[in-house]
Amino acid sequence: MKRFVYLLPLFVFLALFNACKVKYSLSGATIPVEAKTISVGFFANNTTLGAPSLSQRFTEKMRDMVSSQTNLALMSNNGDLQFEGYISDYNVAPVAIQSTDLAGLNRLTISVNVKYSNKFDAGKNFEQAFTRFADFKATESINAREADLVQEIFRQITEDVFNRAFNNW
Repeated sequence: MKRFVYLLPLFVFLALFNACKVKYSLSGATIPVEAKTISVGFFANNTTLGAPSLSQRFTEKMRDMVSSQTNLALMSNNGDLQFEGYISDYNVAPVAIQSTDLAGLNRLTISVNVKYSNKFDAGKNFEQAFTRFADFKATESINAREADLVQEIFRQITEDVFNRAFNNW
């Protein structure tokens, strides 16, 4: 009988723990337990300067992020959780002036508008612009550095989007 008294709190704890409505992933993300699928729509390039490949690169980066950080099945559309949007800005501008009329650094800035929908909790839905930048030497051409800069900026933006959707940051 004494053993049962010691085991009773353990059973109560396990019952309470099992009744939780939130699922956690290895990334620390909070995902609704009801969610089984996620979809990432194609992010169109609505910029005038950005390369046409930006759309495909960002969409794939978002899909890779949700696939690697969650155990949800990736669907082409109508997932329980959904991301969609467009690339809204691509801009290169000088940021550090060395001397009269000469820039020391240039900055590539990219903005992406993202709409997130959670069919189980509308309070988690959002529509927001995410902006990140990367600097490069003015002596380097944007053509030579663009691939690396875009890759880094997209990594930062997808992390920001993921954290906003699943970590409430």
